[in-house]
Amino acid sequence: MANIFIIHGAYGNPDENWIPWLKSELEKLGNRVFVPKFPTPENQSLNNWKNVFREYEEYLDKKSIVVGHSLGPAFLLNVLGGLNEPIKASFFVAGFISLLGNPTFDTINKTFVDRSFDWRTIKQNCANFYLYHSDNDPYIPMSETEKMSKKLGVEFVLVKGAGHFNKKAGFDKFDLLLDNIKSELTAID
Repeated sequence: MANIFIIHGAYGNPDENWIPWLKSELEKLGNRVFVPKFPTPENQSLNNWKNVFREYEEYLDKKSIVVGHSLGPAFLLNVLGGLNEPIKASFFVAGFISLLGNPTFDTINKTFVDRSFDWRTIKQNCANFYLYHSDNDPYIPMSETEKMSKKLGVEFVLVKGAGHFNKKAGFDKFDLLLDNIKSELTAID
């Protein structure tokens, strides 16, 4: 059993896209799954999200797995940079680490990404990283995932025609993500 955290993105919530399905599938396997609801777009800032996440931090341990969608990976990179104990794995779906040149998003995402990430500490605090990007994401350019993959020293998985991995693109399930998480879970025990 592992503690697994699923982090939604900007304008998102715990009940959208593949998040409820993934939570259910992982709970069926005996895991404890946390899906915090963060303020967005109103009151969205790194500090406000960290305040929400504080009540979950005690459940982060060496067997923990984190999953982030869209803005979720940037938030999780900030969390990983401040951990005292490493976690097992991170799964980043359609993530980004810099401003996107879209004023609607950049205004509310600025505090998460307009900063220097401590990549050395981040890599020390997580054993394995998995990155997923689509060839037709309407919001996040592939260059963002390419930058993140270089900084983390891992390859990313290109999923054709997945859009932003949201319900609009047909993603109320994400089997590849579940399969990769299951692989990490079997490696825990």
